Amino acid sequence: MNLLDDPRALLRHLYDVAVQRALPLHNTAAHLPPPPRGRTLVLGAGKAGGAMAHAVEALWPADAPLSGLVVTRYGHTPPRPQGLAQRIEVVEAAHPVPDAAGLQAAQRILALTQGLTEDDLVLCLISGGGSALLTLPCEGLTLSDKQRINRQLLDSGAHIGEMNTVRKHLSAIKGGRLASACAPAHVVTLTISDVPGDDVSVIASGPTVADATTCADALDILHRYGIEVPPAVKQQLEAGALETPKPGDPRLARCQTHLIATPQQSLEAAAEAARALGLQAYILSDEIEGESREIGRVHAALARSTALGRSSFQAPCVILSGGETTVTVRPRAEGQPKGRGGRAGEFCMGLAQALGGQPDVWALAADTDGIDGVEDNAGALVTPDTLVRAGQQGLRLADHLARNDAYGFFEALGDLVFTGPTHTNVNDFRALLVR
Repeated sequence: MNLLDDPRALLRHLYDVAVQRALPLHNTAAHLPPPPRGRTLVLGAGKAGGAMAHAVEALWPADAPLSGLVVTRYGHTPPRPQGLAQRIEVVEAAHPVPDAAGLQAAQRILALTQGLTEDDLVLCLISGGGSALLTLPCEGLTLSDKQRINRQLLDSGAHIGEMNTVRKHLSAIKGGRLASACAPAHVVTLTISDVPGDDVSVIASGPTVADATTCADALDILHRYGIEVPPAVKQQLEAGALETPKPGDPRLARCQTHLIATPQQSLEAAAEAARALGLQAYILSDEIEGESREIGRVHAALARSTALGRSSFQAPCVILSGGETTVTVRPRAEGQPKGRGGRAGEFCMGLAQALGGQPDVWALAADTDGIDGVEDNAGALVTPDTLVRAGQQGLRLADHLARNDAYGFFEALGDLVFTGPTHTNVNDFRALLVR
């Protein structure tokens, strides 16, 4: 099959290439330290946690001691390769809203740090989703409090840096606290970036990285989005009693962090794949943030100008971008069904609306972890006839946008993208084909 003759297959091919580039087994070996004089303990959290644990097990010397515990999302533990002995325990918990299983995993992980010496090595495997999966509320905060605050943050439109500033200061394990608990051991963190700018202190709320944000920053964000915390916790924030380890903290002196996969690397891999097919390929940025539907409209303007020969991009081409957009959940009218969908679907609705049926433009937007929001799809596709087909089924895109119902809109069209868990996570992937 000639992919150039099948825009849907071509876009899915580019997505698959981007995901393949970010798989842990392809990126871990170069960053593994040698075995220490003491023992090696593996701790970790994130959607890629299971695959990262398998990669370490496959690459670590068979005669060197290795043990540990990693938590990943339900259904995101990959099948164990045949013949690979299990040395690292992998457990599963809820994402994006934490649950009791995540709390228990965090408690166990913190307990495993007891008794470490300077001869020991702690390998921390961190990827996106770790904030929810590694949940250990600070004093005065219950799991139900954390669940409520998490839901409100997710619905608020706050960007990932803001959300994780709050999460760090309401946690007993994030924001560098896990690393401080490992002292005096040598801590090496291998991380897969799912955040704009690859800020390692933001990925999974930086459990092993010094935190430059403050209690005052967390309070400001909570106030800005109208999110309440228990009075006793608010008092602790106001007094600075929930402060995180800061840069220069001596407890973190023996900590190193390596980015083993990034969004930019995946975008570049997709661009190379497009060029191999004879297409021009342009990467806008791997750091795009903002309201998903608005980012979709901006991409539509660029695609339209390219299709009409009015931009510096030369068609036929592929326009690629990444980052982490946000969705502000709109209030529902009484009796109105709750919308379903995530950032990628919302982007596609904004894109389709702004394209208005523009000929010769196709698009795919999907999350590289295979899950768009909390649904079972990775994302969605937009075609030149999206609006025509929607009209034939009596679907009004504006209605679906008003209730954040991307899933319902694209499901009816057969344009949802399903991949299942990919066992990695380098955030949003967007590809527009202009012919």
